[in-house]
Amino acid sequence: MASNTVGAGLNLGKFAQATELRQRIWFTLGALIIFRLLSFVPLPGIDPVALQQVVDLTQDNTGGGGILNVFNTFSGGSLERMSIIALGVMPYITASIVIQMAAALSPTLNAIKKEGESGRKKLNQYTRYGTVGLTTVQGYFLAVGLESLATAQGQQVIVSDSVMLFRLGAVVSLVGGTMFLMWLGEQITSRGIGNGVSLIIMAGIVAMMPTELIQLFASGQTGAIPTGYVVGFLLLFVGLIFGICFMERAQRRVLIQYPKRAQQRGGMTQEKSHLPLKINTAGVIPPIFASSLLLMPLTVAQFMSGGVTDTASTSNELLLTITNALGRGGSLYLLLYAGMIIFFCFFYTAVVFNPEETADNLKRYGGFVPGIRPGERTAEYLDYVLTRITVVGAAYLTLICLIPEFLSTQAGIQAFVLGGTSLLIVVNVTIDTVSQIQSHLLAHQYGDLIKKAKLKGGGQRR
Repeated sequence: MASNTVGAGLNLGKFAQATELRQRIWFTLGALIIFRLLSFVPLPGIDPVALQQVVDLTQDNTGGGGILNVFNTFSGGSLERMSIIALGVMPYITASIVIQMAAALSPTLNAIKKEGESGRKKLNQYTRYGTVGLTTVQGYFLAVGLESLATAQGQQVIVSDSVMLFRLGAVVSLVGGTMFLMWLGEQITSRGIGNGVSLIIMAGIVAMMPTELIQLFASGQTGAIPTGYVVGFLLLFVGLIFGICFMERAQRRVLIQYPKRAQQRGGMTQEKSHLPLKINTAGVIPPIFASSLLLMPLTVAQFMSGGVTDTASTSNELLLTITNALGRGGSLYLLLYAGMIIFFCFFYTAVVFNPEETADNLKRYGGFVPGIRPGERTAEYLDYVLTRITVVGAAYLTLICLIPEFLSTQAGIQAFVLGGTSLLIVVNVTIDTVSQIQSHLLAHQYGDLIKKAKLKGGGQRR
């Protein structure tokens, strides 16, 4: 029975008949094309030639793998070109994560969350307000950092307008760009296929992959990186994809039984089902949030120091110390990164899955775990099982994110797109999108069967 269902979901011959699905896919592709076009629209007052010179010098000074390269990857190259969507949807993701965590800790927000659809709309509105605030602060620091960075590199001034006018225009443009991407992501979710915000992030990462692969092969040909390292890194890249696909589909199924019910012929039947608990319940949230918190002080330090090598000043000496200590690939960076991933795995799992609420719902509908009393005992058992599988999920996420970071640093390969966090996002979003396409195909196929059955039944009644 399961094989027939999968076969029906993968039958692409029905795709030509699924008009609504084709419209959703075309809408999604069109929205992603708009996103890519916006990444080439520069901020007002930017001198593109001077900007490129500063970017080249910054990459040379950081070995091509500086902090700008990390944020540039998630924005699909928008930050490198200083476009109006240079900040991407990262402020929206940060704000949404903060609101979700606050809803789990604050009784007021938790009460709003339990109001149903109206509560969800209120929390979404709070998330939008938080996005505007974060984008405003980050946009201002980005504008100020551009000015100081250009001056420190000894280049001509990037800003072609007056300083205050440029800062105001940059903040307004960046806020508008991020809010437009947020709206575009919501439109993709409602009228397209998949989660819109996740697809926008994935589109940015995929857009950067050809460039970094070409640079990797070029480094191997010139001898800057040994050929064996390049081949090994690519094999690791493929192996990580298979490992992520396996772990993201892994589940721990908890058996659920329901009371026996009498049948029409006098017999008794007992229904059974499963409560699926994913090994990685938190998804890609822990590495994204951990990297955001780690890179925030490093970003401020690099922008404020502007690449100054003169350590005569106490402030510059402190900023350079922070930059060196938290540099990508360093032991302190890897240690803090692993610790934050593990912490957010457990924290976010506790936010999205409430064992007590699940146990109450099972008790309300008569369901129970065999050998476990309904109610409090069931909640304790679910919490015990969830904690054990979260340990496995946290270890998996930590290894996926740290192994490429460590090996790429040792081999001198600065390809953030080929790292664990980027692969997690791309694979997760791809799996989710393919699953939704299969669901639409199945719904279309069964809808046709129901229509044919109704027409056949109507013809027989005549």
